[in-house]
Amino acid sequence: MKLGRCIAALICCFGTIAGAQKAAGDYIVYIGSYTNTTAKGIYAARFDSATGAIGELDLVAEDVYPAQVWASPNGRFLYAANWQGTDAVPGDTITAYAIDRKTGGLTLLNKVKCGGSGPNQVVVDPSGKIAVAVNYRSGTVAAFGIEPDGRLAEAFYIDQHAGQPTPPSRQPGPRAHGVVFSSDSKFAYVADIGLDRVYSYRLDAAHRTMTPLDPPYVTQTAGSGPRRLQLHPNGMFLYLARETDSSVTVFAVDNGHLKEIQNISTLPEGQTRNTTAEILIDKTGRFVYVSNRGHDTIAVFAVDAVSGMLTAIDHTPAGGGIPRNFSIDPSGNYLLTSNQTGENIVVFRIDRKTGRLTPTGQELKLANPGSIFFIKAS
Repeated sequence: MKLGRCIAALICCFGTIAGAQKAAGDYIVYIGSYTNTTAKGIYAARFDSATGAIGELDLVAEDVYPAQVWASPNGRFLYAANWQGTDAVPGDTITAYAIDRKTGGLTLLNKVKCGGSGPNQVVVDPSGKIAVAVNYRSGTVAAFGIEPDGRLAEAFYIDQHAGQPTPPSRQPGPRAHGVVFSSDSKFAYVADIGLDRVYSYRLDAAHRTMTPLDPPYVTQTAGSGPRRLQLHPNGMFLYLARETDSSVTVFAVDNGHLKEIQNISTLPEGQTRNTTAEILIDKTGRFVYVSNRGHDTIAVFAVDAVSGMLTAIDHTPAGGGIPRNFSIDPSGNYLLTSNQTGENIVVFRIDRKTGRLTPTGQELKLANPGSIFFIKAS
């Protein structure tokens, strides 16, 4: 038992992937976690994009509630949203790490206050110059400059969403929940699950400015629960996962302004007990994926190349309970899902022609896994 603790301490101290030599792969997969049970922080494993093989999972940074992680576009830095803290360690922070792309190790750079409370997601813009955090409990959106060495500056912009939820909303007030950037870093879109709104912002990453558009938001059906968003690779369509009514709204995008053109259920006919979580679009823009918690499936949609609208084509069992987060590997051939109550990460192969998912049999065990992010190993 003492030897086991010593080994665990060494892994944490040196911050490397213990299985790196045994399971070579061209990518490193970082996985955040909720540390309210046995998980200890940020984990990593090697991933082979040619075969779908995944190596052993190891702790590379001991941290408090680093549930959501995101890497810089150059793969040198990793950022974590610390969902909450403990009596001994403050929460409501965003943490910056330097990545060792050979070993997978992480070196702490700094922590900054999240600009509110309950940071639910942190995302780096495509230019790699700013990071935006959405704060669930406070209903705030905060933008941070990223220094050349990867450290985060204090927030240069904080927007406090205001308003009252409309029944039958389950939320007591503003609750920012997801953010996505345009590929040119000129716009950001934020889902507010409490106010049933999607906000649009204009960005200048080089000069570190962020301003709401006029009008600043579009409203969704009362109580529908806008949660997470994804932009089509062509920038013309925005896809919104609505948590409470288990649906996806499709918007046409015009210079940052949004116009709703479709709403479609994420569930098979007759199913009702469910909430959605994550939404992703593949890099070709042909398929959209949404995780269903309760139905415990990944919903698969085909995208019409001209209109951007969706057609449901499948509902694949997630391989565990409450699929909260998932990610598509950079090759576009595999999807990895984090199942919260299943306490596992499951690997699926993507059929590039149909978009359908097939489990590969590869699986990792981890209590309360969070978001998943791939970076190129060196």
